Order: sequence, then structure tokens, then C-alpha cells
Amino acid sequence: MAKLNKSDKFLNLVAKHRENKKVEKFDGSLEDYLKVLETDPHIPRLAHKRLYDAIASEGITRLAKSDERCSKIFGGEELRTYDYFQNKFFGMERSLAKIMRFLRSASLRGEESRQVLLLLGPVGAGKSALMERIKSVLEDTDPMFHIEGCPIHEEPLHLIPRSLRDEFKEIYGVSIEGDLCPICRFNLKEKYNNDYMSVPVVQSSFSVRGRRGVGVVPPMDANSQDVTILVGSEDISKLDLYSEDDPRVLSLNGAFNVGNRGIVEFVEVFKNEIEFLHTMITATQEKSVPSPGKGPMIYFDGVILAHCNESEWNKFKSESTNEAILDRIVRVNIPYSLEYSEEQKIYQKLLDMSDFDGHIAPHTLEIASMFAVLTRLHLSNKVDPLTKMKIYNGKEVIEQGHVKKVDINDLREEARDEGMTGISTRFIMKAIDSALSDSDKNMVTPISIREALIRQVKDQVVVEDDRSRYLDFLGKTLHDEYLNILEKEITKAFVSAYDEQAESLFNNYLDHAEAFVNLTNVKDTITNEEIQPDESFMSSIEEQIGIVGTSRENFRVDITSYMFSKLRRGEKVQWQSYAPLKEAIENKLTSSVRDISRIVTKSKSRDKKQKGKYNEMVQTLIDEYGYSEDSAEEVIKFAANNLWRDS
Repeated sequence: MAKLNKSDKFLNLVAKHRENKKVEKFDGSLEDYLKVLETDPHIPRLAHKRLYDAIASEGITRLAKSDERCSKIFGGEELRTYDYFQNKFFGMERSLAKIMRFLRSASLRGEESRQVLLLLGPVGAGKSALMERIKSVLEDTDPMFHIEGCPIHEEPLHLIPRSLRDEFKEIYGVSIEGDLCPICRFNLKEKYNNDYMSVPVVQSSFSVRGRRGVGVVPPMDANSQDVTILVGSEDISKLDLYSEDDPRVLSLNGAFNVGNRGIVEFVEVFKNEIEFLHTMITATQEKSVPSPGKGPMIYFDGVILAHCNESEWNKFKSESTNEAILDRIVRVNIPYSLEYSEEQKIYQKLLDMSDFDGHIAPHTLEIASMFAVLTRLHLSNKVDPLTKMKIYNGKEVIEQGHVKKVDINDLREEARDEGMTGISTRFIMKAIDSALSDSDKNMVTPISIREALIRQVKDQVVVEDDRSRYLDFLGKTLHDEYLNILEKEITKAFVSAYDEQAESLFNNYLDHAEAFVNLTNVKDTITNEEIQPDESFMSSIEEQIGIVGTSRENFRVDITSYMFSKLRRGEKVQWQSYAPLKEAIENKLTSSVRDISRIVTKSKSRDKKQKGKYNEMVQTLIDEYGYSEDSAEEVIKFAANNLWRDS
């Protein structure tokens, strides 16, 4: 088979796209439309229901309590996650769950259907991107049926007289909400002689760019605000032909008009004057908007979404005159991510979307994300910031040989608005760009990103207390944390068969600890003779995490019980299974490497054997850890200067 060229490949894609987009056009009257309803009574669903169904149809996953992320990150809360947002938004599960909870309640025609959904968050938290994602889902839904020629694409069932709607519901099982707009009412009388069953019905797809089912209200200053942006205007050119109250003079092209049946978005909503917002509240509470000029109120069916930052929100809610509006708003916070592993995914996504072509060394984005999260955390009297950051990321923190017992829900409870301040994602991305532009070798490493962040904090962070705190994170906290990461990584690269050695230490320790706890002997694997548990061997591992004296016995009891409980549940037991012992083994292997300083430190002469070992270590860092040759050399030099300089 001949290989397709680029043009042929693309033309095939075009053909498939057209085939997928091909929709059987509806051409009929209200009578024909009613026949369609017989097969699918969900077609005339209202906007909230349509939007919820569109998102939910992509798939819903419930995180069970047994899920590790559920227990460690969400404190046992059983959240629903929605596939439509997967791999697009990270660390936002709680916020997305609240949004979908609102839409689901609103779809049932509860009180939420008459509320404005407000997304509140700091700059760069993802509010606008989330809004774009929500709006775009409508474009992939089935086209809406509407009265032909209606400027607001209204539901054809509005043609059914009110006197027949109860009977209609009994027959079709569909409730009819809303009335004809002035233009359709005029056309029904003048063009169709009130024969509503013969009025043409057509289909139109939702379109953000085409302003069909999606209206956007940008922020405006007081001088430029005009309600016509929301509800349309009168066509001045037609006032010479028709009277002011004639529907034919109306241009229903405002945000609420074009957003009917779909979504109306208010960008930075509270930058608008209070009077301008009254129309928004009328739309959501009364489900109607004024028509331009002297026309009657027009029925509105749509989801009203708004977003703003916290300073605008605080200013607005402090005014007592705004209580009526506040009562009609459901607020959902969109904070910065507090999980550094999720924050890291955001950077990677943005880099993948850009033309970034440099090498990013391992742990670069990790260190950057750690810094970002540290700046967003509130101080706690329970834990230090680094420990808090790790707990928020689902990590087990070891303290004196035991997992530190801190309830993640308690930490969140004492800092409910956490994540609403701190360094933004944009700040980090600018630092990455800066580090790359300063590099002679087209790469970014944890060392260079830390230096870039220090420069940027000094240049751009205005508040002195924040600047001092951020520089301390970079100069001390993350410097030490990265050295811990680097020491273990270089040691692993240096030690051949690291995992095998770790597993051997683990199994030996477990054998001796079990014998110690059960007051039995250990069988020597070589001689098969029975020997007593080796106290010095166990102590040499335990002291790596500060377990000494009488605490040793309790530690041995704890690990023996833990391992056997895992075995009873049929779970695999390996050296990484128990966090305190894992850390002890890592420290033991690191401290037991005698030759690493001579190998790593260039200032000390290497013989042929040592040079070979160095090259082998560099190659391991490249092949198994994802370094380039240049980045491996840079981190080894950094490690030599900071970890093994005095060895």
C-alpha cells in the first residue's frame, strides 16, 4: 500500500470531520416538530439541563473512599469528577464538583435555576479558561430547534396557547415555560394568521463566534455602559416606517438575546455599575429581560455565569445596598492549586501548547510548583509550610520514625480561603521563559529556575513581607529540599542495582524485626543455622530516622503489624511499602556510599576506574532519569559543591 502524503492525510481528516459534523437538517412546521418530540421528549429541555447533560454525557467518575487520592487529598470526601474537564484543568476537582452540583440542582428547576453562578478567584487561577471550556461544550451538543426567523432562537413550544399547556403536559410529559417574543408574536398574527401549527421550525447549532446561544458581556466603565449591550436596541432607520411600539423596529442582538437557550457570560462582572446589574438579576430571578424601547418583557432561558477577582467581590459585598443582588448569587471559589503535583501538570500543559523547545531537567517543574504552592499557603501552628505542602499533596511526612498524624481537613478548616493569594501560574511560566533565554545550552534546570525565580521575586513582588518570605522559600526551604531529592537521585544512579540492595535490606530487616517481636530466631540463608535477631543491624537502619533507645521496640512492633496486615489483605509488600522504613533504607544506602564524593567531585583526581564509574553514573541519569548530558553535568556539579564538598 502506497504511503499517504501530507495533503492526502489532511484531506482524509477533513472528510472524516465533515462526516462527523453532518446533521440531518430539520425542515418542517410545529406540527412536524411535535412528532419529533414523541421519540425524544428531552429535546425542549431548558438551558441549565442542556448544559449539565452536555458535560455529564462525557462521563462521570465517583472517587470512592478506598481511592488513595480521596483519602489523602480530599479528606475522605467522595467527589464526582467529570471527564469533560480531565487533562484540561488540574487541582480543581472541588471547584468543578461545586459548579456541576449547581447545574444539576438548577436543571431540576430548583432555586438555583434563578441564581447567578459566580466564579471567584485570583488572577491566573483559570477562571477564563474554565469559562471558555464550559461555553464550548454547547457547540458539540445537538442543534436546537427554534422558530424560523426568531432573533432569540426561541423554543417552538412557546407557540402553544397557554390554555392548552396543561393538556399538552399530560399527553407529552413536557412542561412548557415561557412566551413568544414580540417579533414572533407579531409574525404569528400577521404572517401566519394565528395558525401556530403551521409556523416553520428549523435547527441551528450553538456557536460562540456566531453568537448563537452564547452571549458575552465585557467589563465597561460607567461612561460607556448602555443597557442595549444586554437587551438590544431600536433600529432607528425603521422608526420612520413603523411606530415606536411596533416589534419590527426591534434589534434583539443584546447579550441576553443571543444567549437565550444557552449561556450569558459576565466578564469581571463587578466592574460594572450597580444599575447595569439590575437587568442581570431580573433575567435570573424573573426569567425575563426588558425589550428595547416600549416593548414588553421578553422571556429568557439561559445560564448566567459571571467571574471576578476577590478584591472586586469584597468591595461589592461591603455595600449594604447590594444585598438583593448578593442573595441571587451562588459563589464558587476558583483558587490556585495547592497540590504541587497538579500545579506541575499545568506548567507541562502550557509548555506543550507553546513553541518551547528547550530541555527541561528532572525536578525543574517540581521545584517551581513547590515554590508556587508555598506562596499560597497560610501559616499554621500545627505544621511548618513545607510539611503542610507535602500533606496537601498526599505525601506521608515522617517525624521521629512515624508518619506525622495531621488531619488534612483540620488544616483546611483553619484556612478556608487558602489559595486565593500567592504566586500565579503566569509568574512561574515567565520565570521558565527567562531561565531558558539566559541558558547557553538551551535548557532549564532546578538550579536555573530557582535563580530565575529569585530575580523575578526581587523585581516584581512589591509587598516587602511577601518578598522576604518568598526569598526565604527559594534560598533556604527549597534549596534544602532539592538537595535532599538530588542526593537520593545521584546515589541511586551511583549504586548499581539500587532497588535490589534496598529490597535486600528491607527483607533482612523485616526478618529480624519479626523474630525480635515474636521472641524467635532467624534462619541464616547461607548456613541455615538459627541465629538471634541482629540488634546492631536493626539499630543501624533505625537510627537513620532518629529512632533510638526504647522507641526501637515500638517501631519494630508497628512495622511488623503493618506488613502482616497488608499480607492478609493480599497486598504486595516491598521496600517502599512503609514510609518510615523506606526513608530509613534510603538514608542508609546514601550514607553507606563511601566513594561517591571522590567520583562526583572534579577537584579530586579520578583514576581510570573512578572515571569509568562517573561516566556510568552520568549515563544512568540520562537513560533512566531523563537528563541531558549538559543538565546531568550541571546537577552533579551542584551536588558536589553543596553535598560532598567537604568529604
